[in-house]
Amino acid sequence: MIKSLFLSFLFFASVSVFAQKNNVAEMLIPEPVSVTSGTGNFILKPNTNIHVITSNADAKRVGKFISEKLKRATGYNVPVVVTSKKLAGINLSLTKDASLGDEGYHLNVTPSEISISANKPAGLFYGIQTLYQLFPKEINDSAVAKNVKWNVPVCKVTDYPRFGWRGMMLDVSRHFFTKKQVEEFIDQMVLYKFNLLHLHLTDDEGWRIEIKGLPRLTEVGSRRVNKVGYFGTFAPPKPDEPLDYGGYYTQDDIREIVKYAMDRFVNILPEIDVPGHSLAAVVSYPDLSCTPGADKYRVRSGEPIMDWSHGQPPIALVDNTLCPANPKVYEFLDKVMTQVAELFPFPYIHCGGDECPKNFWEKSPEIQALMKKEGLTTMDQVQSYFEKRLEKIVESKGKKFMGWDEILQGGLAPSAAVMSWRGMAGGIEAAKMKHDVVMSPTTYAYLDYMNGDPIIEPHVYATLRLKKAYEFEPVPDSIDPKYILGGQANLWTEQIYNMRHLEYMIWPRAMAIAEDVWTPKAKKNWDDFSDRVQKQFPRLDEAHIKYAPSIYDPIFEVSKDDSGQLKITLSTEIKGLDIHYSFDNSFPDNYYPTYTSPLTPPEDAVMLKVVTYKGDKKMGRMICMPISELKKRADGKGGDDE
Repeated sequence: MIKSLFLSFLFFASVSVFAQKNNVAEMLIPEPVSVTSGTGNFILKPNTNIHVITSNADAKRVGKFISEKLKRATGYNVPVVVTSKKLAGINLSLTKDASLGDEGYHLNVTPSEISISANKPAGLFYGIQTLYQLFPKEINDSAVAKNVKWNVPVCKVTDYPRFGWRGMMLDVSRHFFTKKQVEEFIDQMVLYKFNLLHLHLTDDEGWRIEIKGLPRLTEVGSRRVNKVGYFGTFAPPKPDEPLDYGGYYTQDDIREIVKYAMDRFVNILPEIDVPGHSLAAVVSYPDLSCTPGADKYRVRSGEPIMDWSHGQPPIALVDNTLCPANPKVYEFLDKVMTQVAELFPFPYIHCGGDECPKNFWEKSPEIQALMKKEGLTTMDQVQSYFEKRLEKIVESKGKKFMGWDEILQGGLAPSAAVMSWRGMAGGIEAAKMKHDVVMSPTTYAYLDYMNGDPIIEPHVYATLRLKKAYEFEPVPDSIDPKYILGGQANLWTEQIYNMRHLEYMIWPRAMAIAEDVWTPKAKKNWDDFSDRVQKQFPRLDEAHIKYAPSIYDPIFEVSKDDSGQLKITLSTEIKGLDIHYSFDNSFPDNYYPTYTSPLTPPEDAVMLKVVTYKGDKKMGRMICMPISELKKRADGKGGDDE
């Protein structure tokens, strides 16, 4: 009798364990509109089929994506079958549900089937991105994983994006990334439901797109002297140094990239940055410049070419601008925009307009004659004249004109859309003028900024922590939301030399931006998000994607008391971490003192070393902070803005 009762107890205990309700929401980024967790699991088996309940070619392609990913990870042959009804297995179907829009989806997982329904194939595609996050992390491996139970928790998800513009910008001019690497970037973007790739194709450091009839743009404008170190501080190249760095996309490359992106429901926004940031074009065709001697210029390799000591706009040391008074410039731009418009189906062309120095224009007789002829009184009006003429060229190709927020200066072109990067002010001004706006402020969305403390990060001029990126709200108060197309994260690549460091810079901060532009505002919660981010790290490991662990690193704040003594305050972005430290030059671990209140360094100490733990597990990187650096920061002379 006692044995029987004991066995009964074990049975009911085991049932209660296996019947525990799943917590699906904690697995997903961006957080869906609605998640209902159930009990039990769908188990993927070797004989599971994918059923596409429509003849739509794009829907069938989504089914093929699932099949290929499952086969790669599981080794199972999971065929795609077009059928007329749902069956056991994985089902994809198109529906009519006004609440979902063009990119929303319903995901329903039961023990016998997984069903994804959407109004459009794009919604099915985003549904499978959610599904991938519900599979074990090994789904992201590039080889067949062994001894994995391919379970998906029972749940119901209803989801759709807050914004239609969910962008990431990749600067391929400062450092060139190959067609294959751009495609890898697209594959990483879509994991978190980004749908817009902004390609920054031209700048002072390289022209990256083939234009028929203007061969020197790529023969000359795509090449420069190769240098490494801190970009912007390099010595000017010597005349005999080889032009051993560069690259560009042929028009066939562009067509292939565009198709690759469109197959994954990603649009590509091309950017031709003018009239500033145009040194590569000027070097290729010096008669586009207002300045005598431009034929002696070289494509920039990273040497200083601007004086920023007076703020914006900068003072140019070499003239990197196209000449607004030169008719040849508009002929050139007409030819460029004709071909760009043909290559990129997306409705917009981004034409830059940012950081345009005007000191060389001020010296130009041609500019003075233009101002007199057109009744212009300021250099901002000269740029506005240029932008309005360029807008007409772009619109003549059947496209919409977009530029950085500097195009507001001197008067905005009539139908221009504004991408606001210098904070939110430019976007607010444009929206009040009833122009469309994309928010991409440095404050929250510049992923080229350092992930954490400058003492440990590759040096850039500012820091953007994950928590700050998560605070991004694309719709300011008092602005009509209909003028805010969405938001975008930008990755400038002056300091990014390779794909692995590119990944380190975007993840996990791009996850924050993804949730900022997808998830309903009311559902956002930092503590919840930071927990979910940490659950994504093993999935990135499986996918061999590099990421920054800065979320675990301590944050330093330093001041001086009335007697001049340093006061060091330590904190962390996330809860649950202990900070251990030493002043004696040894390497602290979890047996060292735990930080509880502000620290004062011993009189002769030269180094503060800190590390974070969660219980007995080391979480953060060891940070070695010189006391001399802390003194500089207390005096306002060290560190970087955040």
